[in-house]
Amino acid sequence: MSQQNEEPSAMDGLIKTLDIEKLEENLFRGSSPQNGWQRVFGGQVIAQALMAAQRCVEDDRLVHSLHAYFMRPGDPSVPIIYQVERIRDGASFTTRRVVAIQHGKAIFSMSASFQLEEPGFDHQVVMPEVPPPEQLIGEKEFKEIFLADAPENVRRYWGRNRPIEIRPVSLIHYVSKEKLEPTAHIWVRAVGAVPDDHRYQAAILAYLSDMTLLDTSLYAHGTSIFDPNLQVASLDHAMWFHRPCDLGDWMLYTQDSPSASGARGMTRGSLYSRSGQLIASVAQEGLIRNRANDENEGKK
Repeated sequence: MSQQNEEPSAMDGLIKTLDIEKLEENLFRGSSPQNGWQRVFGGQVIAQALMAAQRCVEDDRLVHSLHAYFMRPGDPSVPIIYQVERIRDGASFTTRRVVAIQHGKAIFSMSASFQLEEPGFDHQVVMPEVPPPEQLIGEKEFKEIFLADAPENVRRYWGRNRPIEIRPVSLIHYVSKEKLEPTAHIWVRAVGAVPDDHRYQAAILAYLSDMTLLDTSLYAHGTSIFDPNLQVASLDHAMWFHRPCDLGDWMLYTQDSPSASGARGMTRGSLYSRSGQLIASVAQEGLIRNRANDENEGKK
């Protein structure tokens, strides 16, 4: 009796997406999952660009920071070409620049810096005290609440199996239209086995760093990224990798938005291990344009 092939998991799909194809020296091609969303998830582009950069760096040099700009929305129906420029190879640090191209135009650019491991001073801020993930509702229950009144395309996109599980400490941001404090605490973890390879681990951490982050800039305004009157998109993304982590265990993603102005929202994030180690820091600015206001202004 032959065994039936198991369905590939969502994590298997993400790992396949990150296993970009080498076309030529410093040139790679990546594809996107066909999940019904009209543009490529920003975290995917960051992660694939980081994989391209890491494949052009000696294996003993680990990424410690990246700084990226989103210039055009990615088209999920066609491949993305990643062109790597070898900016500098120093005694301790290596710098790479990556440009992502579709339809003959740059859609994204990123600079990343890598370092040989070395000892040094060590301190960090303390992780906030929040309920552990075991005391929070699971993702199945969370989706039932969050997606109950969501548009069909949102239900289809968020209702599918995902490689990253999230458990928000508070659900009020997802179900209320009140103007709330622009802060969030969200437990996150990888669903499924992650390769024992620091390049994939860094790329998956970068992938999940773009999840839920821009939402925080909208809490103070009683709205969300799924408001049809809003035009929402990441403009830039910066990330600093501090310490290694176990992606299979829960990590706390603390987020806040210190400012919104000029149709842009600024957000910051810190990723902690369950034991309280600061794993990574993130900063992002995004477009949060209210098209309803623009239409009203045009009628005046």
